[in-house]
Amino acid sequence: EVQLVESGGGSVQAGGSLRLSCVASGNTYNIYNRRVCMGWFRQLPGREREETAALYTGGGGTYVADSVKGRFIISQDNAANTLYLQMNDLKPEDTAMYYCAADLCHALYCSGEYCLNYEYNYWGQGTQVTVS
Repeated sequence: EVQLVESGGGSVQAGGSLRLSCVASGNTYNIYNRRVCMGWFRQLPGREREETAALYTGGGGTYVADSVKGRFIISQDNAANTLYLQMNDLKPEDTAMYYCAADLCHALYCSGEYCLNYEYNYWGQGTQVTVS
């Protein structure tokens, strides 16, 4: 069992930046041993939750959705069991609840792109980002 806690959300003006953090606790053995998909997802008002960015903790690059490419950066600190999402040049359409997700990757080959569409079992409670 893994618990995920997001932080760093808030209200910001268009063009501003925020950095979201997601700390994993509990059974973090697999994160430390680099076999985990981790990702950020967001749910805009009245919309389905959508993939935003993901990575595989064992390498294979990161992947961000086209809607945020060039503005958002996903990164990890395995030693701290923490996932980050650096969000730059924020736009009002980025207003959403942002969720962190994690799960063991069972595929033979895992990568950031693969992890973007992974079916995650562990989710955080979310952190709200509002851009005006």
